[in-house]
Amino acid sequence: MSTSASENAPNGSTPSGSTPVQRALPRFPGGTSVSQLCVYDWETPDGLHGGSPHLHTVSTEAYVVTGGTGEVHTLSAEGFARDRLEAGSLLWFTPGTVHRLVNHGDLQLNVVMSNAGLPEAGDAVLTFPDEILADPQAYREAVALPEGDEQERARAAQARRDLAIEGCRELIAAVERDGPQALGRLHARAVELVRPRVERWREIWEATVEAETARTREHLEALQAGDGSHLGRAAVVRGEPRPGPRLFGMCGRLQTFTGEEPAG
Repeated sequence: MSTSASENAPNGSTPSGSTPVQRALPRFPGGTSVSQLCVYDWETPDGLHGGSPHLHTVSTEAYVVTGGTGEVHTLSAEGFARDRLEAGSLLWFTPGTVHRLVNHGDLQLNVVMSNAGLPEAGDAVLTFPDEILADPQAYREAVALPEGDEQERARAAQARRDLAIEGCRELIAAVERDGPQALGRLHARAVELVRPRVERWREIWEATVEAETARTREHLEALQAGDGSHLGRAAVVRGEPRPGPRLFGMCGRLQTFTGEEPAG
């Protein structure tokens, strides 16, 4: 939860109105992004430990667990579910799935996100109480983190998480009472919150995911024609951890990577 990311917002996202930060290796294969997440061990209001429940509006997210133990709680048309996480676990979910990471002990994972660039541009919506989701300005204020020192940012990230848990608990109760259709209001709120950004998202998508798909199509056509000239432009991209402290993501401390753009 992330989350991707996230991250001032979802697993690598930034809140509405801020400038997205480069958080993925350039042209990662298939238009995806990758980050490493140490899930928060902060205690939550319901007596657990972990991150902020949220959903993604466009992107699919995958967790590859590398260490520790925990759970991911999900809420979708299938209802509420808990999946145990431990080293070697693999789980992914599609847009609209509310997900929350719970840390039982040193939970760490690699996060793979589709649509690189969109999570960084605010593709996620946290499950704040409905009155906040209904007010774009209130939502922006609730999701943003201050520019202060690490302790100040940590306090703000924890408060943001606790507010999302409050809204998520209300949502789970509504689904238990009224069935999966109770998710409809959350989805409608999410659409209205992200709708102003879709035009910019389309530009990002065309420059990343669509461009990578076009590149593969060109390679297939070249190979069919007996042309392997693209093989002579082979490159190795060596990712380096983003300098500075780990980011305060929605679900934990996030390590992202940078690298030089390959030629050709």
